[in-house]
This record gives sequence, C-alpha cells and structure tokens, in this order.
Amino acid sequence: MIKAKHHFFIYPLFQWLTSFLIKRHFNQVVMEGEFPQNNRSVLVVANHVSWWDGFWVEYLNLKRFQKKFYFMMLEEQLKKHWYFQYTGGFSIKKKSKEAMESLTYAASLLRESNNLVLMFPQGKIHSIYKNNVPFEKGIERILSQVPSETPVLFVASFVDYFSNNKPNVYMYQENFLAGDFETTSIETKYHRFYEEKQRFQQEMTS
Repeated sequence: MIKAKHHFFIYPLFQWLTSFLIKRHFNQVVMEGEFPQNNRSVLVVANHVSWWDGFWVEYLNLKRFQKKFYFMMLEEQLKKHWYFQYTGGFSIKKKSKEAMESLTYAASLLRESNNLVLMFPQGKIHSIYKNNVPFEKGIERILSQVPSETPVLFVASFVDYFSNNKPNVYMYQENFLAGDFETTSIETKYHRFYEEKQRFQQEMTS
C-alpha cells in the first residue's frame, strides 16, 4: 500500500488551494450539526458525489477541527494522482491481501491524538440524487481496532443553487462514538442519518 506523507510545501499549498477553490466556485458552505468536542482523532464517513468531496471535508476540517488530514483512495487513482499522497492520501487495493493493511493503517491513524481520517464507504462516486449510500466492506474492521470512545462523524453533502449564480454546499453532520455501532451497524445508522438530511434538504426553499 501507499502511505500518506504530509509534504512541508505541498500540504500547506493544498490547504490554501482548498479554501481558494471553494470561495471561488461556491456561493457559501453551510455547516449544520454536531461536532466532536475532544482531543481524539476523528473518523469522517461521508457520501461521495463529486470530485469536490475531499475538498469539502478538508474545508470542514480547516474551519472546525484543524487536525492533520488523511483520506483513503483507490491505489490506481493515487498512483495516477501521485501528489495526493503528499496531502494525506493513502491507498487501498480492493479484493487483495493488501486491503487489510490499508484498514489497519487507517485504524492506527485514529489511535493517535490529532488526525482526521476521511472515508467514502461507497467506494466510488454516485449521483447526488441517489436515495441511499451503499457501503462496501471495511469500516467495521477499522472500528474494531480503535477505542470505543473514538469520535465518528457522519457527513452528508448536498448542492443547491436556489437564486444564486453559484451553488451552495450544505454539509450536515452528526456525531457518534465507535462504540455506538456495537448493536446497530454503522451502515444502518448512516442510512437513517442520510435519509433524514436528504428529506430536510428537499424541503428547503430560497
């Protein structure tokens, strides 16, 4: 697998570029919901609807957490876009023995004190209009290797223009702990969260 390396120049440039691009291409980013209030690392579980998703979560990180940013990418994509390795990207190779190594690596990052690890359980980009978020295997393996009090932040992102010439990004959050998924699966709880926020978004008017 390919591990993340936060380059002394590329990573700060990526942080600056994140804020610059979002301010340039979007009218505003609306953040709604709960945020973990402790000094532990955070696992962010988010829907994957566009090229922008990682930038949106890093923007959330810059505004709310200021933690070291990590994110999982398919190995073939990370090799193609090699520079993401130097901004926190690490690889996973599906349906291979190396996949377990990637999940263990993600868990090790969460056992440290000041990291934010982003995962897209869908594994691939789906339409923003899809009514549910299909989960691929892996997150449960990570949760089994971290302390039960590790924060897990659900994020659901939607885009709407309304009366603006640039779109608004709406990022809804709900905070859990790793131990909260011992009796109900993380997939089931995320689906409930996602459906609730999707209905709320559909009822919005300008």
